[in-house]
Amino acid sequence: MLSLFQPVSRYLEQKALFRPRSLPDNYRFAFGDASFEEFFLNTPDGTRLNVLYFPTPCTQRRGTLLYFHGNRGNLQRWGFIHIDFTRRGYDFVIPDYRGYGKSTGTPSEHALYEDARLVYEWTSQRHRGGQLVIYGRSLGSAPACYLAAHVSAHRLLLETPFDSFAGLLAAHLGRYQASFRSTILLPNDRYLCRCLIPVLILHGTHDRIVPLSSAGRLRACLKDRDEFVLITGGTHHNLRTFELYQQALDRWLGPPVTCAEGPSN
Repeated sequence: MLSLFQPVSRYLEQKALFRPRSLPDNYRFAFGDASFEEFFLNTPDGTRLNVLYFPTPCTQRRGTLLYFHGNRGNLQRWGFIHIDFTRRGYDFVIPDYRGYGKSTGTPSEHALYEDARLVYEWTSQRHRGGQLVIYGRSLGSAPACYLAAHVSAHRLLLETPFDSFAGLLAAHLGRYQASFRSTILLPNDRYLCRCLIPVLILHGTHDRIVPLSSAGRLRACLKDRDEFVLITGGTHHNLRTFELYQQALDRWLGPPVTCAEGPSN
């Protein structure tokens, strides 16, 4: 998520945190045979957010999962993640941040939170019953934790999260606390401590992007029935390939269920 050698300034922090890749408006997404719909949401300040909606093809439908992705790429990179959730009976909603893919505007900390609320409200209107789950991966843990502290949902799942941006910087520097003041806050720890819904955290022992020391500080925010799953050998990019990860999803979301084949796009 950031380089150890980048000077701490607003501009360089923004460059380190957000790594978007834009797409032309006429780009056609493709995710094998998965069925999905594409939407655009307009923000109050005139920005347009691109959102993909993957309905579950399963006969047993459990709910809707709102997914906030990591800091690189766009929806073409992240859309395939739907399979871990649609096969468990969840409709899957995933937005692109400002400046990512077909979304317009410039990403920022403030925009992450405001846009997350907008996408949540839109998702809630489309929600067809069952559980409404919020999922955040890496950078996506920031809007996910923020929402979990402010809106109604059934569960919060966090993959490779960090405690705060300052805590993440300190972890890379081998310190408990940074010796400088970051211009970006992203206080996941503060929001997670306000979260009243069940929380699952998934992290790997070999994560070099978000060191375990940063994610581990979130343990202090967990409630008695929350769970922190540490995956031995897991890195920042491969947790879903571990059986322990899939077993955790089985416990928290339910095991895969019978699905019909979806139409090709």
